[in-house]
Amino acid sequence: MKVIILGCGRVGSTLAGNMSADGHDVTIIDKRSDSFRRIRTSFNGCTIVGNGTDSEVLKKAGIEKADAFVAVTNGDNTNIMSVQIAKVTFKVPKVIARIYDPIRACAYQQLGVETICTTVVGARLINDYLLGKEWGMAADYCMVEDIQSQL
Repeated sequence: MKVIILGCGRVGSTLAGNMSADGHDVTIIDKRSDSFRRIRTSFNGCTIVGNGTDSEVLKKAGIEKADAFVAVTNGDNTNIMSVQIAKVTFKVPKVIARIYDPIRACAYQQLGVETICTTVVGARLINDYLLGKEWGMAADYCMVEDIQSQL
């Protein structure tokens, strides 16, 4: 699978390393070249310094042949904007944005943009742990209804 990841922080670098280790063709984009120091040494994908909302940067990353696009920068607006570009302009089949703000995550999910709100997922996992509940599947913590119930 050809995967493009925007954001080489903790999540992006870990995801890139995992996907690369599993044999996928991975390109990771970040505005800062020093962010790539987080990637494990066995990573055999590509790194690109640039703005992930810039079509030319995305083309350089191979977006026109991408099977998936993941946005995990520290900015909700950048993440939403980039997945919209990937989905609408370049017709990437699988796109997902990590969103911190539950209200935004809910709104964008209702508009058909796949999001994962780590704020809600983390809170729900901690809640279940504290109450002695068994943890569910990841999808159990990501549904729009779950986000709405937290608001």
